[in-house]
Amino acid sequence: MRALTKTLVGVAAAVGIAAGGLATAGPAMADPAPAPGSAVAASPAAVAAYNNLGLTKTQAYGVQCFLNTSVYVDIDVDGYLGPESWKAMQGFLNRSWDQNLATDGVVGPATIKGLQYFLKHGGWKYTGKIDGIAGEGTRAAFARFGQTTLEQFCE
Repeated sequence: MRALTKTLVGVAAAVGIAAGGLATAGPAMADPAPAPGSAVAASPAAVAAYNNLGLTKTQAYGVQCFLNTSVYVDIDVDGYLGPESWKAMQGFLNRSWDQNLATDGVVGPATIKGLQYFLKHGGWKYTGKIDGIAGEGTRAAFARFGQTTLEQFCE
């Protein structure tokens, strides 16, 4: 919700700045008004509320079942890794893998690095760099983790 609010405030500020700039511009500088329902008006609503990092819904379900085995976690198991799921993952990485991540539910470079460390040293066959970029290797190892946890922890 906080990210969506920031996005909406940012878009509103950009529109306000653009409107102010156009108010002082001559007719030759002004662009035509965007069509109603244009991509500019729709973009804040298009922001996804979850980030499965390429996992299928079923694999994400497995990750959530795994995370719910912790006494510290009680998240909805729905196959969508939203902020609460990522907060639980960040907490797991901090407690069990000696990471020092903010438990904010944001899937940024630090969280990806923590996930990569876990996937590399936890036996999930990640062989890439710990660079904070969720590339093909990170996604493949995370998918292996999701599929295995589905089979082990979900009923």
